[in-house]
Amino acid sequence: MTMAYQRRTKDQLAARVAQDIFEGAVVNLGFGRPTLVGEHLGGREIILHSENGVLGMGPTPPPGEEDYDLVNAGKQPVTLLKGGSFFHHADSFGMIRGGHIDICVLGAYQVSSTGDLANWSTDEADSIPGVGGAMDLAIGAKQIWVMMELLTKTGESKIVKQCSYPLTAGGCVKRIYLDIATLACTPQGLKLIEKVDGLAHSELEDLIGLSISI
Repeated sequence: MTMAYQRRTKDQLAARVAQDIFEGAVVNLGFGRPTLVGEHLGGREIILHSENGVLGMGPTPPPGEEDYDLVNAGKQPVTLLKGGSFFHHADSFGMIRGGHIDICVLGAYQVSSTGDLANWSTDEADSIPGVGGAMDLAIGAKQIWVMMELLTKTGESKIVKQCSYPLTAGGCVKRIYLDIATLACTPQGLKLIEKVDGLAHSELEDLIGLSISI
């Protein structure tokens, strides 16, 4: 008999990712849901980087106190902590390509069991494909963590044996933080780090459609 389990909310998932970031890390948070991680760092000395040229970002400003001259790469208003700085985006990409980003947290359309990342897509036939800065981060950051819900709106697993979306980079993802589990990507396939209470291992494997080592 299947036990009941509770999926993590967006904030709970962000807090779970934040829990694993080590003190003193330089971290890039991707567009969308990964930006929530910055709200759960708990005052630890973690330096947030944005590829448009910001280092030392603080929490999201309160409503009415936004400064749209100070935004992240997703054009969202941010704050700057004491000692923070902003600079040319070429210098920012120099930091990325030079291997100075410890962790990058990204969303994804698909991740393969061995860590291939697909997190961009152009649906319009006449538009020019644009992978953006994710390709630099996927290769330049020391660790790539993906944060996402396991299933698409149509109930398909976003973790796959082989990506059908165009790849951002191959074999770059080290961890996948899901709404129901946390997994490691290894050359041998998926390995379980932890799962939510009440979720059976076999049920997780059925949802993903792949075997997961313990």
